[in-house]
Amino acid sequence: MINVPSEVQSKYELLEKKLTDMRQHNVFSSIQSVEDLRTFMQWHVFAVWDFMSLAKRLQQDFTCVTLPWMPPTEIEAARLVNEIILGEETDVMPNGQAASHFEMYLIAMQEIGASTNQINRLLTMVSNGADLADALTNLKVSPAIKNFVLTTMLVAMHGKTSEVLGSFFYGREDSIPEMFDHLLKTWNIREKDAEVFVYYLNRHIELDGDAHGPAVQKIMNNRLKGDVKAWHELFDSAIHAVDLRIALWDALEQEINSTKAIKTTTQLHAAVA
Repeated sequence: MINVPSEVQSKYELLEKKLTDMRQHNVFSSIQSVEDLRTFMQWHVFAVWDFMSLAKRLQQDFTCVTLPWMPPTEIEAARLVNEIILGEETDVMPNGQAASHFEMYLIAMQEIGASTNQINRLLTMVSNGADLADALTNLKVSPAIKNFVLTTMLVAMHGKTSEVLGSFFYGREDSIPEMFDHLLKTWNIREKDAEVFVYYLNRHIELDGDAHGPAVQKIMNNRLKGDVKAWHELFDSAIHAVDLRIALWDALEQEINSTKAIKTTTQLHAAVA
């Protein structure tokens, strides 16, 4: 449970309202076919990728990742962050093979025939030294994807620890279980048609809800304590992250529905012909 100072209670309440909109967004119920799921995953994979930069930034802040090694100053936080990294970067597939959740997501995309071309090209360009903003522009991704990824990376690379915690916890760990559970309950996809993706969703519901989310809550309480300024920074960052996620969901829902409309129109024309 978060120990929110009274001075930021109104900001916390605003965030909670936005979180409800994000977690229960209509984009999830719009996924009624494997084709819809392909579109969803081709967009969402960018958020799966940039998430790890937030996680690794927290590892930098709370553990020692430089040489010579020095003992962490916040040992409990260091342990909790390392446990999160273990699960996110080196989890286990159903067949026992080790894989990051990002790699697991790519396998799930391939299973249902979703294209991984854009995300793979992005990784290649960035690994070869390309500017991330330029790479996203060259790939012609949706502006909603570009804004989401660039903001995530800005926070991960240059934000204060309080801002990273806000984006990481409220934008990701605390919200993912409810979002993914809502997806599983509202979509119209048979589990056998997307087995790896269903495993990925259930794995996040389990890890984020039972372990990772509570761990970050503990880190936040211990790090920020009564620092009202830091709590303001955390909630401002969280609200911005949630707003961008809602914008991403809005654009994705529009894309899915637009694709459906085009398909329906094409089928009608074919039937008339």
